[in-house]
Amino acid sequence: MLNAFTNGLARVKTPAFSLKLGEKDITGNIQSRLIALTVTDNRGFEADTLTLTLDDADGQIEMPERSNVITLAIGWQGAALTEMGTFIVDQVSHKGTPDQVSVTAKSADFRGSLNSPQDSSWHDTTLGAIVEEIAKRNKLDTSLPPSLAQIKIAHIDQSNESDANFLTRLARRNGAEIAVKSGKLFFIVPGMCVVGGETMPSATITRSDGDSHDFSIADRINYSGVTAHWQDTAMPKNQNMVQLQRKSSQQKPTPITHPQAVSSQAASNGKSEPTDYTAGSKDNVLILSTTFANKEEAKLAAEAQWSEIQRNAAKFSITLAQGRADLRPETPVIVTGFKNVINARMWVVKKVTHTMNTQGFVSSVELEVRINNVEYDAK
Repeated sequence: MLNAFTNGLARVKTPAFSLKLGEKDITGNIQSRLIALTVTDNRGFEADTLTLTLDDADGQIEMPERSNVITLAIGWQGAALTEMGTFIVDQVSHKGTPDQVSVTAKSADFRGSLNSPQDSSWHDTTLGAIVEEIAKRNKLDTSLPPSLAQIKIAHIDQSNESDANFLTRLARRNGAEIAVKSGKLFFIVPGMCVVGGETMPSATITRSDGDSHDFSIADRINYSGVTAHWQDTAMPKNQNMVQLQRKSSQQKPTPITHPQAVSSQAASNGKSEPTDYTAGSKDNVLILSTTFANKEEAKLAAEAQWSEIQRNAAKFSITLAQGRADLRPETPVIVTGFKNVINARMWVVKKVTHTMNTQGFVSSVELEVRINNVEYDAK
């Protein structure tokens, strides 16, 4: 009986982590003091965050200085740990009783040049060239998919605007999101499942993996299309008519609704307006406030906004009873064991929060609908 009991204990998974402060491995110093470790892995420009809560009952912990660099890897004992990247110490606090030290570190230092106002102007260039220039002045490497890097930019101004805000604006209008991780500036196309030039491997999540889940549907017919205006700066009075619609031969995506819900049909026979670019249906469209320099820029901006509306049509989150460090933003996910309306969709990870404490290691995963391969006819 004792042997059976002991063997059973041997199969229990034990969380594991590795921490470095600069080049010094501090895992052994931290392990016995760790109360909680939380790391949040974001897809967008919101910095990844590492939070450590440590037991300082004996008063022996030396509080790290701000701007120190922490390197983290997490996983399970007996298996290779997953690198989570580097984090810059941003905040340190001490409280008691009982005495505890809390350390918060970010994946990007927003106290630096990224948040300083800048004035720049670009003309007849590419998205890749602009990003390279901004990254260089912030001492960052870059990673852009070729499809983004080659986008032509007729003209764009950065006027008393921080690089962080400008890059976010530039990314959104071209259907991308940005992230700064481990000294590198990433441009990521949501749903493409490619980060740093590497295709993310797919993952499967079953209902039995989770402690809890939450599925919600937004009002996807609130906007059934997007319109962007453009004007020929060389011939301001020249009126152009550009209309884009889904290919008539393409089957429209199945509405994400409860099987018993009553669906509504979106009108698609509206006439196009001059100097408009419409992505999706003309019924109840979202009109972008920016006037673009040409048809191509308007097209990209409209498609980017339309894709975001579709991705946010449904949201799904799940807390996994056993943490999975392999789940990173842009990981494509197949889910099973839930309602058919959930299982039938392809999902992609938007955000993951990993937590280790005295109770174990869990992962909270936020997913969104994966939207890709949407084609259009242009007139």
